[in-house]
Amino acid sequence: MIKKPENILIVRTDRIGDVVLSLPLAKIIKEKFPGAKITYLLKNYTKDLAFNHPYIDELILLEEENGTVLFKKNITKIKNYKFDTSIVVYPTFKISLILFFAGIKNRIGTGYRWYSFLFNKRFYEHRKYGEKHELEYNINLLKLIGIDKIDPEKDISFDIRIDDKSEQKVNDLLQKTGFNPKIPTVIIHPGSGGSAIDWPVHKFRRLAEVLARELNLNLLITGSDKEKHICNDVKGNSKSIDLSGKFNLRELIALINKSDILIANSTGPIHIAGALGKYVIGFYPQIPALSPKRWGPYTKKKKIFTPNVDCENCTRKKCEELDCMNTIEIEDVVKAVKQILKRN
Repeated sequence: MIKKPENILIVRTDRIGDVVLSLPLAKIIKEKFPGAKITYLLKNYTKDLAFNHPYIDELILLEEENGTVLFKKNITKIKNYKFDTSIVVYPTFKISLILFFAGIKNRIGTGYRWYSFLFNKRFYEHRKYGEKHELEYNINLLKLIGIDKIDPEKDISFDIRIDDKSEQKVNDLLQKTGFNPKIPTVIIHPGSGGSAIDWPVHKFRRLAEVLARELNLNLLITGSDKEKHICNDVKGNSKSIDLSGKFNLRELIALINKSDILIANSTGPIHIAGALGKYVIGFYPQIPALSPKRWGPYTKKKKIFTPNVDCENCTRKKCEELDCMNTIEIEDVVKAVKQILKRN
């Protein structure tokens, strides 16, 4: 066990939701080692999640060119920081090799990869079986620096900050769309970038039609530039506002912060909404590695739907072939929205 780390690098070089579920580590470590410096290594497109984070002292962005990790450049960059400890929450061979050659004394990571010899402090826990939540797997790595008693109610916070400039841009754009700040706001985010098995687009479209017709609310549809065609399909003829491709990540965070409910598949924005304390409605398959038990938003303010089928030893291929996600009924989702808005 590492007794008193002083200069710590936390590595999470993957996607938005993954980074969100790694942010609580900063506060947990700071409270145990208040004098330690905490740095996060992230990809450029996720950096806004750690904007102004109260427990993160510095950010390092992974050096890449056209999606390729620049080996020597990253080694030189990381070596200059003289970290004594690295915690590799998301391991890849290249990242692990970079940290090894950067000369970090204590390199914490999983013991179950073929390249785990590159970590000299290893934690043996399989994630693929989905027996715990991703955030809990992340926190368990901290046992190797002597942190093993966590109170979820007190110790876990995400501390995602809203940027004033981004909030102003969101306000300005919404003002031009007929957005009414006096009524509830529901966001539908239909894409997932292929990270999960999604609820069908045609059901999102029908859901938008029903919500817009039956409820007095602002109905916003969000997505990336690449998801514009999906969002346009979901909007259909409903009285909703399509905001796909309008905002960068920091602005999307500000937009989500204005919502009462976010409805989405297993994807980054559902974790942002959960971290911001918003109600979330999510659609998840029963596959252990993709299930809500492992990847659900880490909040009590949620309603999660899974396929209404008896499923044993479910695989992604089986789930897609049987169209399991299509068994989640629109009427049940509408009912959940109404119940949440009534509570609010």
